[in-house]
Parts: sequence; structure tokens; C-alpha cells
Amino acid sequence: MVQTFPLTLPGTLVDTHRIDLTRLYSQGWGVEADDVVAAPSGDVYALYRVHRHTWEVSEDEQDPARANFGYRIITRYSADGEVLASALCCPSYGDKTASAVANGSDINLCVLPDGTLAVSARPDRTTLIAPDLSRVLATYDSNDHRPFEEFTPGNGFAGSIGVTPSGRLLCSVSEYGVWGYGSSLANIVGFTDGALTPGSRPVIEAIASLDPEPAHQSDDDLKSHVHHQGRPVGRDHRPRPALTEPVADEDRLSRWRDSRLGRPVPLADDLFVVPVFAKIFRSGNRGRPFLFALVDDQGEMTGRLQGLDAYHDSPFTGFCFTLASDPRRGRVFHLNRYGLYAWNKAGVLRARLDTAAKPFKPLVHFTLTACSPEGDLLLVHRKQHLVLRVPAPDDLSGLAAAVENALRAYARQRTALKKAWAPVNWHWVDTSAPVHRL
Repeated sequence: MVQTFPLTLPGTLVDTHRIDLTRLYSQGWGVEADDVVAAPSGDVYALYRVHRHTWEVSEDEQDPARANFGYRIITRYSADGEVLASALCCPSYGDKTASAVANGSDINLCVLPDGTLAVSARPDRTTLIAPDLSRVLATYDSNDHRPFEEFTPGNGFAGSIGVTPSGRLLCSVSEYGVWGYGSSLANIVGFTDGALTPGSRPVIEAIASLDPEPAHQSDDDLKSHVHHQGRPVGRDHRPRPALTEPVADEDRLSRWRDSRLGRPVPLADDLFVVPVFAKIFRSGNRGRPFLFALVDDQGEMTGRLQGLDAYHDSPFTGFCFTLASDPRRGRVFHLNRYGLYAWNKAGVLRARLDTAAKPFKPLVHFTLTACSPEGDLLLVHRKQHLVLRVPAPDDLSGLAAAVENALRAYARQRTALKKAWAPVNWHWVDTSAPVHRL
């Protein structure tokens, strides 16, 4: 069933900070989605951020109606799209330690097999939250703030997590010194067969790396919870060859130096898709090489997702680097400014919906975040702050008709939501659901 529901702003937040919803984003505030995922129970979780920064306001301003602010918001929806609860976390002004949720870059969500919500960010900061968003169950934080603070090893876990059909956790892990930088970047892909719980941090078995020889590492950089061939990953020990080494000739400009590791997704219990993107320049990135590698649980690169042209299907336009997988049916999807693409388990491109075609032009305004456990596509409209759930057919030859039907339904459902919610400039304010501060 096609569903549309809003990314809501808690009414208490709007009132406390006297947010002017009519104000243009160019005037110092904004709302931006980070991730949307669905749980096996049918619940849907959305993670997004709201901020206000006005240059003439002092950093020590005490009046919340004038002060700058920033929060991450997590909202839980029922299976029929009703807002059940919201949580505010990760304040970017004031007492930043007031939140038990570990904040960081490239923040994302995952629903673990036991229903716990995991919020992960780089470098290796994972927070476990109760399914009803009422409390934080545990925080695994790497305590890595280099180069701004001296490093004292913490108990971090992963920068992203995905779940295979049998419950394995597919993880990306950061390392210090990748490509010689004095900070931590995602560099390792691995999986764990054990459960991640508030009292147990399982060992991740590393199967792939991006930079085979990060610089400036010491014994403090050894990953006690990330192993390869029975030893902790770090210093000169990690999986080889690196993902970029077999395809070094495809990047003639930089030979994959300064490339970035995207968020890996499971395609089966023993097969994963690992995205790699070449160095991003200040301009003119369309046509830069990228790799959607198929990697098995032994660390062998068995192939890649095929059928994309580096220029005409470039994910660099708009920086659309997300993959969404349906491991139950062995398929993976990607949406960028030029099309929506679907592959089967063998990496064969089975569907391409061109956004230049009239029925699919609205897709350029959406971001694909994930697939539900049933295989439905979860998309977010970047301007209208609406989540669209698109049922994907078993036969991918019917994907075009399914998406076209969903976009028509979206227009009707959006109109109904506008009548019911009366949004201001596509900002949807909710005053009924409880709001937790984590």
C-alpha cells in the first residue's frame, strides 16, 4: 500500500524557540532529513535535523526565542502513519553533553533484530534506544574527536549497521589516518554473528578495506572489537587487497586516493554491496568513477552492480550516494538525479526509470533511504518533508508501473495531508505525540 506521512516538528520545540516557519532557509534555519527505516513490527522511524543560526545572535544568548539552536529529531510512526512519539537529541548549542545519544557525521538508523533502534554515526558511535523512544539503553562511543582533542580510546562500535535476513549485522568501521588525514574516516567493512545489546558488544569480522595503509597509527588505534584473521584491525593489519586495488586503473585522475566508503547494504546473508566513490573535487564531479562492489562473507569481491554509465547515471550530481537493499528477495536499489535503478542478486540491472521521462520527473525531489522488511521503498521529499512508501513488485519489470502509481497516489495523499495538517511552507507541526529528550 502506498503511504505518505510527514516529518513533523514537535509543537513544544516550535513554541519554545518561536520558530518562524515562514522564514526562508537562506535566512539561517532549516530542516533536513537524515534517514528513514522500517521495523518488522510495522513501525517506521525517521531521523532528521532542525537548526537555527543567526549571525547577530550571541553564543551565550539565554532567551530560547532568540538563541541559536540545533537538534536531531527521531520520530516513530505506526504502521498506518500515525505519529506515536518524538525524541530530541544531540543539541548543537549549549550543553552538548546533555544528550546520551552519541552525535557524529553521516548519522543513520537501523532496527536491530530484537526491535531496538540503533543510531550510528562516524566515527564508530552507536547508541541503542528503546523502541518507544523513551530512553537510551546504551551508548558505544569511540571518543575519537581528532584532530580537535587528544585521543583516549573508548568503546565505539560502528559508523553504520545493516541487518541480514538471519540477523547478522553488516557494519562499517572508521580508522584514523585514512589517506593520510588526521581524522577518522570509514575504512573497514565487516559483519558480526553475535547480537549487539546494552550489555554486549560483539566482535566484528573485517572482510574489506578502502585504504590498505592508513598513516600515523599507533597501538591506541587497534580495534579490539574488529578482527581480521583472529587479530585486531589496525596499524598494518586489515583485509587485502583493498576494494580499490583491483580497479585502480578506472580512476586515472587520482587512482582512488581520497575516495570515500559509502554505507554497505546486505543483499543476502553472505553477500553484500559496498559502495566506493572517487575523490570529490570542488566542481565538475559528474563522470567521476564509482564502484558498487559485490563482496561475499569471505571478503572476496565477486562482481559489481552493472549497467550504469559514469556520466549519464552519475551519483555525484546532488551527491546521491545511498543504496537500499531488499535482502529477502535479493535486490538492491539506487536513486539519483538521473534515474531509479534496480539490480538482482547477480548484479544485473533489471530496471531503470529515467527521471527525464514525464511520469518519473518528481523523483528528482526525493531521496531514497532504505527498504522496509517487506521490500517497500522508503523515500523522503527534500522540500515538502514527506515520506513516501512505495511497494516494490516481485517482478522488477513491473517497477515502472508501481512507481508511477505511487507518485500519482502521493499527489492525492499530499493534498489530503495539507487539509488535515495545514502546514506552513511544508513544515508539519505535531502537538499530540509525546516528546522525549534523550
